[in-house]
Amino acid sequence: MILLSFVPAAYGAKVHGIIYDPELNQANNVIIKINSVPEQTYVSKDGAYSFNLPSGEYAITVTYGTNYKNYAAEENFTIKEEGDYTLDMILFEDISEESSLLEEEVSFSDVYTEKEPTQKMWLYAIPIALIALIILSLIFLKRKAVTKKVHEEPSAGDETEKVINFIKEHGGRVTQKEIRKHFPVSEAKISLIISELEGKKIIKKFKKGRGNIIILNK
Repeated sequence: MILLSFVPAAYGAKVHGIIYDPELNQANNVIIKINSVPEQTYVSKDGAYSFNLPSGEYAITVTYGTNYKNYAAEENFTIKEEGDYTLDMILFEDISEESSLLEEEVSFSDVYTEKEPTQKMWLYAIPIALIALIILSLIFLKRKAVTKKVHEEPSAGDETEKVINFIKEHGGRVTQKEIRKHFPVSEAKISLIISELEGKKIIKKFKKGRGNIIILNK
């Protein structure tokens, strides 16, 4: 397949990468669009793509459909100078239609409501207040337990092994945000552990929106 739009040859940056399906196989027959001027569209048979671009801010979108499901991916990025940029992407099931249905405004103007006497309202207010008090107590106890955990200082080696085991327990794929939630250490330390594991080829890291998806190498 060829580019559907003509692109000037004087561009100084090359953006390229691979599109993966949810099983991390190279996707076939995906449609890739980038909002350059003019807009560029590319149909990739094997998931590989490449664009030549000037400096600026861009959004790249990928779509792929079957008879049963649609998949999509989107990334925003900025080119500040000439060079070679690699941007791999993972397709996820497109739920935009379902989301739009959920966002539709629902009118309750025709719903029948019965005015309760003031005396009966107290029968509902007291149980609600008790439930709120229980929830606040549980939140306080949980925060106290987390604070106690933060003061523990495990060794870096132990933390690395725990992160690997945590990824294995979740089927070999988690988000970096889930790792930070599970391990009560600083975000910088989690980033160092992820970088160390990536450097040792133990994991792969893919950017998804504002976060990262961590995949355990088989």
